Amino acid sequence: MASWEEETPGHDDETGLVASATRGDSAAFETLYRRHRDRIYGLMWRLCGGNSALAEDLLQEAFIRAWQKLDSFRGDSQFGTWLHKLSVNVALSDRRSRMRRLTRETGMDEAVERSATGATDIYAGQRMDLEKAISRLPERARTVLVLFDIEGYSHVEISELSGMAVGSSKAQLHRARNLVREELDK
Repeated sequence: MASWEEETPGHDDETGLVASATRGDSAAFETLYRRHRDRIYGLMWRLCGGNSALAEDLLQEAFIRAWQKLDSFRGDSQFGTWLHKLSVNVALSDRRSRMRRLTRETGMDEAVERSATGATDIYAGQRMDLEKAISRLPERARTVLVLFDIEGYSHVEISELSGMAVGSSKAQLHRARNLVREELDK
């Protein structure tokens, strides 16, 4: 079976793919998936603290949500930008859900917050690098660090996405940078 691009010459641009996918063309959506999956997976992996299984689940959830909401894409920005924000919302929504569940089960402290991703101490004896240092951050600090320093969001955008105050976002970024610096200095 030929790919969407082979079947529809001249419609390789993102706008044409989105328009076709909006009309139900699953091959066009598959092409969009293939173009964007690696970047979205990287985002999810960082937001999940390096938990590959959770990142893969959230990647799939983000693309399912994108397929369901494709008709809400107005074209005010590039499709990749829209998909990126939608994916951040999927990850943050999942985080809030896991945190509510953990809060009901146990008192909230930093150790519980770190365990919300299911992370275990797999780092013993391994060389600490930047990605590992980021993955060890408490979730709120990691989320702000990834969105601000890696993905380029502003504190106002982070506030809108996460529901935290701009001042809290700035404080979490400061905290995250200090914790990463401490981890790298070890």
